[in-house]
Amino acid sequence: MPLRLYNTLTKRLEDFAPRDPSDITFYSCGPTVYDDAHIGNFRSFLAADLLRRWIESPLCEIGGHRGPRRVTHVMNITDVGHMTDDDNADGGGEDKMDAAAKRLEAQKAEAKKSGKSHTTADLDPSDPYQIARFYESRFREDARKLGLKLALEAEKDPTLMPRATESVPGMIALIARLIEKGNAYVVGESGSRVVYFRVKSFPDYGRLSGNTLDRLKEGEGGRINAEHQGQKEHPADFLLWKEDARHKMKWDSPWGTGYPGWHIECSVMSAARLCTNASDRASRVSERSQAPSSSSTNLGLTPEALQALTIPNASPIIDLHSGGEDNIFPHHECELAQSCSAFNQSAAGATYAAMWFHARFLMVEGTKMSKSKGNFFTARDLFAKGIEPAALRLELIKTHYRSNANFTMQGLTDSQRMIDRWRRVAESSKPQSSNHQMEVRDLPVLREFAQALHDDLNIAGAIAAVNSWVGSITTPTAEDAAVMRLLDNVLGVLTLERPQAAQSDIGIFLPGTTPDPVVIAKLEDRRAARAAKDFKKSDQIRDELLVLGYAIKDVAGGKVEVSRALKPV
Repeated sequence: MPLRLYNTLTKRLEDFAPRDPSDITFYSCGPTVYDDAHIGNFRSFLAADLLRRWIESPLCEIGGHRGPRRVTHVMNITDVGHMTDDDNADGGGEDKMDAAAKRLEAQKAEAKKSGKSHTTADLDPSDPYQIARFYESRFREDARKLGLKLALEAEKDPTLMPRATESVPGMIALIARLIEKGNAYVVGESGSRVVYFRVKSFPDYGRLSGNTLDRLKEGEGGRINAEHQGQKEHPADFLLWKEDARHKMKWDSPWGTGYPGWHIECSVMSAARLCTNASDRASRVSERSQAPSSSSTNLGLTPEALQALTIPNASPIIDLHSGGEDNIFPHHECELAQSCSAFNQSAAGATYAAMWFHARFLMVEGTKMSKSKGNFFTARDLFAKGIEPAALRLELIKTHYRSNANFTMQGLTDSQRMIDRWRRVAESSKPQSSNHQMEVRDLPVLREFAQALHDDLNIAGAIAAVNSWVGSITTPTAEDAAVMRLLDNVLGVLTLERPQAAQSDIGIFLPGTTPDPVVIAKLEDRRAARAAKDFKKSDQIRDELLVLGYAIKDVAGGKVEVSRALKPV
């Protein structure tokens, strides 16, 4: 059974049919680095990572061919042009980097007032580049901890995670091409010019999201900004460039000093790194293996090459494109329209990507994640509480990508227990060297695992197959360990970093806690109370520790296990 996936564009399950089954091009919409990524963001990124790992697996069949195969996976870093009003195709509100500057300035002022230090104490809130690099670094660190292969590869090849601010020359070149081809136009006087994409020049606009032009009337659903509507040819025409010399992040262009719209960046960054023929790709791989890492950012298509790039007829430009369901409109709808219009010989019927893959939203304890509701988590919030990256990864990938996932603390606990059982099998024998990998038989668990993932990435079925097999093992063998590692190459949990516990004379401080003198003193008071059979005082101290954010459990040897109380921050 070959790999079948749900294509958001066609609204049906389809065989995944890349141009070259041995060499896949994959683009994922990445983070806007104005704050720490939350677990809902990572749900989308990890769904893409799971798909990528499955495509690479020797168990995966595509177009009659089994893996392993190469996947070139690219994810953008948005550090300019993403406005706070995501639903507005024009990009309403303010740039998220400006919003981050205001937020950090207020937080630092509050921290100073209360005598506390702030994590961004050394940052200048007026410098958006400093803010972007700070949060980008934290995102990359969290992504590596969660086993995002792309983030690990980007350490050696930065072109796999390009920054929007470093791709502006390509955006300017692409906008110029769209104007030349009649797909975009300039309005306004010098000093306030705007470049818009002409949606009526792309007849298939709305095919991805269902927001067709006849439905996108001015003001309908809050999707269209009333500002400058008189200058537009159609209310749904969307922003490509805005002249604004006051904007903190700005570049010179033929249409004045200003900044790009959000949507144009992904067309440029995906094409620059992925839109080459097989021989070009092979040549660039050879160059990359010989060149020092510092030169890697120069690889890929130049702005001039982008401006001349032409894809035959309506052929797909890349094989796979992923994102969260909130990206479908307006971002991916606009991205599809401008990419096909710019690059395809015939834009009619063009699809930009052969397969559009979108993960649905994440709920927390059955409700929408919200800071005001106290159920908002970033990945590093949970790491700080001692949650293993492996448990968090499994909890975020174990629900089918087309179903809303419900993140719960009980689910995290269940995921950790599952991982512990898998480790017992995987660690029963050491892996052999890469030159002497153990051959594994065509076992039922491998067939069941593959059958589930070939069926629209049915991760629940795949995990059920693994758990059934693990439950049947009494004494793990070397072959069992090899099979578990083969399965984990897809699941991606068993090789992640495992936090270590720290100990004192009285306490075992689990990951996320340290031997705090205040906590140790309370534990000693509690020990004395219990020795005196003053259980009321002992319970009172336990409750005091809970208020401080610590949960305790008595364990063998007279010690107390201390962990972080898992409450939303």
